[in-house]
Amino acid sequence: MIAKSKILISVFAALFLLLLGIQVYFMYKTYQVKERDIYRSVNDGLTHYTDNLEDIQEAKERNDDSLQEIIIQYHNKEISKKDFLHYFIENRKSARERLIHYIESRYQKDGYEISSRIRYLSIVHLPDSAKVITEPIVIFETKDKIKNPHIASNGSWETSTTKRNDTDKGHVEKRNTFLVKTQTDFEIRNIKSIVFKELTLLIICCIILLSGVLLLYIFTIRNLIKQQKQVEFLHTIVDNISHEFKTPIATLKIASKALKKEWNPETLPLVDRQISRLESLMFQLHKDEIPDEMIEIQPEDWNFFIQDLSVTYPDIDFNLENVISQNLPFDKNLMETVIKNLCENSVKYGASAVKVNISNSSQQLEIKVSDNGQGMETKELNNIFEKFYRIQNNNIHNSKGLGLGLYFVKKIIANYGGKINVSSQLNLGSNFIISIPYEN
Repeated sequence: MIAKSKILISVFAALFLLLLGIQVYFMYKTYQVKERDIYRSVNDGLTHYTDNLEDIQEAKERNDDSLQEIIIQYHNKEISKKDFLHYFIENRKSARERLIHYIESRYQKDGYEISSRIRYLSIVHLPDSAKVITEPIVIFETKDKIKNPHIASNGSWETSTTKRNDTDKGHVEKRNTFLVKTQTDFEIRNIKSIVFKELTLLIICCIILLSGVLLLYIFTIRNLIKQQKQVEFLHTIVDNISHEFKTPIATLKIASKALKKEWNPETLPLVDRQISRLESLMFQLHKDEIPDEMIEIQPEDWNFFIQDLSVTYPDIDFNLENVISQNLPFDKNLMETVIKNLCENSVKYGASAVKVNISNSSQQLEIKVSDNGQGMETKELNNIFEKFYRIQNNNIHNSKGLGLGLYFVKKIIANYGGKINVSSQLNLGSNFIISIPYEN
């Protein structure tokens, strides 16, 4: 059973880890797809807008030879690089402002934090393929710099000075042609928070699913452990069931030996009482209630209970003080169970002397049982009457039992409307005081 439980626990753990891995992989892939979708959406918008800006700027520059003149001057080293860059930046100032306005109006309202940049990657003088610039020129960049750029678009266009040939009508001659390659890239700085925000519902569902499986796993393991304990407890009950019948059986054996040796008129009543005791024990194991047929207890029955205990435990000093002089409306078998369970409990926990006081006054039966045994800790007193409860630490004789003795005592007293009090100290013994009301 234990081996099977361990295998089942291992299978549960493996399946849960597999499910966890699948969920993590699924969430990771979903995150990647969502991130690509967001970048694609932003990319399409920026590409379309920047293409329009470039078309407008290109058309303007083709009608204006100033750009070509500046490039030619820089190519011929007539102006410095600083002046050359200053011209490009100032020339695209209006385009930059329009792009910033577009980003703010189009994306910031949706919570996107976008960094963008436009660069001239290269300017090549086509007639001789000479490079005008050796490194990219940043024409536009947002205040927040790009750290991990995603390329939005690449483009190229030509600019050149033109001259119409009057001898050949319609012919346009191009001179000083330059090929300009541009690149517009961008980055969504808060892409992670945006994706997680949009995946919140999915993440919550996955967490609920995993939590449900984990709770089911824990619940199953707890049930397995509980069942395992119940099985072990059942084995303990089966192994120790004979303890409840030990006293009457031992007494019957002694009586049988006595009969074999010599006739004693007191032996047969002793046998009858122990047979009744066995029947009572069997009844208690199957039914926790007062029997329908009651045998009224007589004054001498209290003495017989103690005599039986003295025969069974000859080494124990049982001292009885019985002042009962009349029949009482209590079942004989149940009262025998009360007296013998209390006394045997004292013997089990190390008592060498047990004192029993039986008295009645004011329509109330009082039973006092005290011993000089090992006693009990105060914290145990609230538990000793629970079903199947057994004190292990003080069980110096390692006596086995079901933990039913005091439970039956409590049950019988409660059914009669009585009460039981117990006081005890370690190494000083225990005292049980029972009070049961009755009517004539």
